Amino acid sequence: MSKDDEKKSRDLKDHKFYHADSEAGFADSIPQSTPQTRHPAYKLAFRDTDFLLREELRPVRFQLELLKPEMLLEEAGVGSTLVMYGSARIPSPEEAEAKIEAAKDSSEFEQTVAQRLAEKAKYYQVAHDLAKISGEKAIIEDGKRQFVVCSGGGPSIMEAANRGASEAGAESIGLNIILPHEQAPNTYVTPYLSLNFHYFALRKMHFLMRARAVAVFPGGFGTFDEFFELLTLVQTGKMKPIPILLFGKDFWTRVVNFEAIAEEGTISKKDLDLITWCETADEGWDAIASFYDLER
Repeated sequence: MSKDDEKKSRDLKDHKFYHADSEAGFADSIPQSTPQTRHPAYKLAFRDTDFLLREELRPVRFQLELLKPEMLLEEAGVGSTLVMYGSARIPSPEEAEAKIEAAKDSSEFEQTVAQRLAEKAKYYQVAHDLAKISGEKAIIEDGKRQFVVCSGGGPSIMEAANRGASEAGAESIGLNIILPHEQAPNTYVTPYLSLNFHYFALRKMHFLMRARAVAVFPGGFGTFDEFFELLTLVQTGKMKPIPILLFGKDFWTRVVNFEAIAEEGTISKKDLDLITWCETADEGWDAIASFYDLER
């Protein structure tokens, strides 16, 4: 043992047990191959993927999926987020005409769908602009970055959010999810803030753990799920009120009759006040700034 190692061994702050990575290195350095060491039972538990993927280990995987993003975001100095939900199908303004053109030989229904999606391309731009505003503000509080843009990490509205932040010179978060069909992070997500999830529940939890405002754009089942869960959490008092910005009144009032829900008595009329209707990025940021008394 060298003098430095001997001195360190007497340090009161020094760990008296080897770290797991050291133990793994010890295991790799022993050149032995016997029936016992070759058997999966001999693997160190934390290196045994087959073991970690067993049905009985689901609670452990839950914990890991809660802990890893939390640790990474804390280490990155992310204090709060501006979460942006929306469709993965709405084209960018540059792609809108191409979508209509691609559907011209399709059925009347598919042509109508293409036309409607193209009409919503303006929300790609609005999401981009709102994220850019947030990135340019670069608000720091208690040494941590506030209103860091956070999306689902995918295409369309999600891409617009990360792209807007990137063009403002700001980092942004992408919370991707493993799906049966191909899914990859959009290229504007900050690589070390690009996180991947197996469990929808844990992903949705991380969306809201640091959220100080949520912008919701036209979307499908996934957006509905995220939006209505957020409304429920605030309505029931499980989550403190935050700005819930709903973009695209024509779309939302066509697909959801909010007033009728209140008239049916299944929610209170005042529950509709949880929603702040917006159409432009400036309206969205003004609502956030007003809620938190920030400089415009």
